Amino acid sequence: MSSSHFDEIAAEYDESLPAHVVEHYLRKRTAFIRAHVPAGARILDVGCGTGVLAARVQAAGYRVSGVEPSEGMLKVLRQRTPSLHAVRGSGAAVPFADGQFDLAYCVAVMHHIAEPAMVQRTVAEMVRVVRPGGLVLIWDHNPRNPYWKLLMARVPQDTGDERLVPEEEFLTALRAAGATLVCSQQLGFVPDFVPRSLVGLAARGERIVERVPGLRRLCAHNVILARKKVTA
Repeated sequence: MSSSHFDEIAAEYDESLPAHVVEHYLRKRTAFIRAHVPAGARILDVGCGTGVLAARVQAAGYRVSGVEPSEGMLKVLRQRTPSLHAVRGSGAAVPFADGQFDLAYCVAVMHHIAEPAMVQRTVAEMVRVVRPGGLVLIWDHNPRNPYWKLLMARVPQDTGDERLVPEEEFLTALRAAGATLVCSQQLGFVPDFVPRSLVGLAARGERIVERVPGLRRLCAHNVILARKKVTA
């Protein structure tokens, strides 16, 4: 998908989902990062958008940079969080040198990149910019979850050009780029239609679903963490 579409929707992008559901997933993703990466680490958000998650991660004590192809999204980011370092660029050609970060992550980005060769290049770039022993985190839509087609049909960021990327495709790309798997799991089961008064109950149900073999394969997101190999 071209960056011009995201330029057009930048002002409304953050309102495409209810604030309490967004908050649930911001907490969930920040907690995941905190569980695997020590405070003070250098982190790159690939496809940072308006910087909502990057700002939350920065506030948790990390040194965060972002890269984003849409100037419209970056404009919103800079107005909201001027302290956050973000540059314009493509995930397939990240404008940072090798080995600069302890973690590179992307959230809900890869299905917009869609084209298999570009997905593979983006994964390779994420591996390139982390140090040996550093981590790469991919958090994207799970094709096994049947609700995505309904949700994606009504949010402004999705136009029908997206492709839900299978878990195995990410694993293959990570191996080819020189990373070894730390964990691959399915997380998230709180849908956008949950009312604010029930989000706590939905979150408790989500934790149960995430622990049930078979059922957890239908969770909303594939969450894949890999480590860049350390070479002699």
